[in-house]
Amino acid sequence: VMELNAHVTGPARGTVIESRLDKGRGPVATILIQSGLLKKGDIILTGHEYGRVRALIDENGKQIEQAGPSTPVEVLGLSGTANSGEEVIVVPDERKAREVALFRQGKFRDVKLAKQQAAKLENMFSHLEEGEVQFLNLVLKADVQGSVEALSEALSALSTNEVKVRVVASGVGGITESDVNLAVASNAVVVGFNVRADGGAKRLIEENGVDLHYYSVIYDAIEEVRQALTGMLAPVFKEEIIGLAEVRDVFSSPKFGNVAGCLVVDGAVKRSNPIRVLRNNVVIYEGELESLRRFKDDINEVRAGMECGIGVKNYNDVRVGDQIEVYERVEVKRTL
Repeated sequence: VMELNAHVTGPARGTVIESRLDKGRGPVATILIQSGLLKKGDIILTGHEYGRVRALIDENGKQIEQAGPSTPVEVLGLSGTANSGEEVIVVPDERKAREVALFRQGKFRDVKLAKQQAAKLENMFSHLEEGEVQFLNLVLKADVQGSVEALSEALSALSTNEVKVRVVASGVGGITESDVNLAVASNAVVVGFNVRADGGAKRLIEENGVDLHYYSVIYDAIEEVRQALTGMLAPVFKEEIIGLAEVRDVFSSPKFGNVAGCLVVDGAVKRSNPIRVLRNNVVIYEGELESLRRFKDDINEVRAGMECGIGVKNYNDVRVGDQIEVYERVEVKRTL
């Protein structure tokens, strides 16, 4: 048996397990104390958030005065929603905590701006090298920080070289007017996970026709975004040979020039489809049919085993023994 020990005295240290924005209580962080004693009234610092502990709530929902090692507690009083996994420490005074938090916020903004600038440069180079890339912009709001991080990572992982997911903003709490305005400015889809839009946000959404989606299961959100990205992929067309005719004789027509007397040996020859003329299995001309006749009648299709007269548009060098290949372009459904 491992005999694990921790200091039960001194300033507390711990880790943020989860955080959320409660409408009545403000930012609420679930913290696991790892050493020391966390007391009501302590000044705590985690990441770029800080604050005085206003209340400690245990796993039974009851308020307690202090929490020791291996104790999970909900903490009220932070300046904002902390990131999961951030270290929590108790600091001597609020002024020092504010200074460190503001410094970290500045560094966070600098890093974020640098990443955005790098992304812009990378996008510019990728546009030059690979052609235009399609972006699906998202404004992501969720009930807890863990869901924001999980969704953001899962949706960003759907990106390919042709279509990319770009989370332009994310946060904890309900959907507000500022979220909608950002979505309008960036042409983004608003995604709400276990949260809803407030009255002002709903009005703006209706006025601007913003695309808003609510989810309560992460898998559903991922699948819908995957489908949206699939629809943004550039179409791919595949050629399918639908008919082959052999030239048995060549006749001269004052109206159509040289007309090939053919036997359809495979599939069907359709008047509306593009064709290729092959000589010794080498393509010598690509174009379309000018006429397709059987006896004296203009027809649209001739099937295998039947004879017909074929006039090739803008091409008169058809010879006996040539083959006329008829094909069609079929769009292939693409998936991520």
